[in-house]
Amino acid sequence: MPPHQLGRPTLASIAAAAGVSLPTVSKVVNGKADVAPATRAHVQQLLDAHNYVPVTRRPAEDLLVDVVFTALDSPWAVEILRGVTESGLEVVVSSQSRTSDVDWVQALVAGGRRGALVVTSRLTAADQRRLGRSKLPVVVIDPVDMPGQDVPSVGATNWAGGLAATEHLVELGHRRIAVVGGPQAYLCSRARIDGYRAALERAGIAVDPTLVVHGTFRHQGGYDQAQALLALPDPPTAIFAGSDEQAFGVMEAARQAGLSVPDDLSVVGFDDLPMARWSSPPLTTVCQPLADMGRMAGRMLHDLVNGRVLGSQRMELATHLVTRASTAPPRR
Repeated sequence: MPPHQLGRPTLASIAAAAGVSLPTVSKVVNGKADVAPATRAHVQQLLDAHNYVPVTRRPAEDLLVDVVFTALDSPWAVEILRGVTESGLEVVVSSQSRTSDVDWVQALVAGGRRGALVVTSRLTAADQRRLGRSKLPVVVIDPVDMPGQDVPSVGATNWAGGLAATEHLVELGHRRIAVVGGPQAYLCSRARIDGYRAALERAGIAVDPTLVVHGTFRHQGGYDQAQALLALPDPPTAIFAGSDEQAFGVMEAARQAGLSVPDDLSVVGFDDLPMARWSSPPLTTVCQPLADMGRMAGRMLHDLVNGRVLGSQRMELATHLVTRASTAPPRR
């Protein structure tokens, strides 16, 4: 990737250019041994080419915060992190299952962090009590469920996105429209499916329970659920997938079933990841402003660390439909 395409070099942009994970780039920067020689050489070449300067430890008054992901193995996470790194914070990235909540909170305090951004996670009542005692400000990005009234969070208009995706398919003439949501416990997944239901009800189309299924937000979930949907006696002519990654899995299941997208099956995703425009065919999807969500959450945390009062505890950024070539009217 040419230097002008990377812009200001960050760990996230170097990782994206190298095609490796953020932890791998971090290991190279910090001289860790457990990186394959070829990978190390490739990453180091990019670091040198783009004049990346490692961030040194700064005085305590600087804004060193943790960005805590449940997983860092998806382009979705990279887009969130890209926005966070543009918000003026110095960040330490961690990926953990948080099976030990006490250790998670204690580690933040012991590490001298000024705050934390928690991505796609749930803050339990116990978490909130511990964080309250520590006086450590926290902002949740895309929370699994609605956080407590005193916990700031940033999300997107998921219900409106689900509505727009389904209304688009209805307007094309589809009536057998399935939805492959994410995990049922996730607030964003429930909201997208509620938007789907609302669009069908507005159009006078009964919601068929057999067409409402749940995946994992990953390729495999979309692939597995699409296989089952396409094997129904009366299969759908369109599928709204709750994420772009699931939509790519749906498209692969259709291909293996001998179906053409969009001639035999229309597919809509959710996220508008950079790769969506390069899929075959290019994916119609709901644009979720992931980088803006990360940037907004970073600015909110910046304000909290500096003792400023937030104008709102809950921010929802607007989604909008991006129409590409994976949707078309159903065959008569």
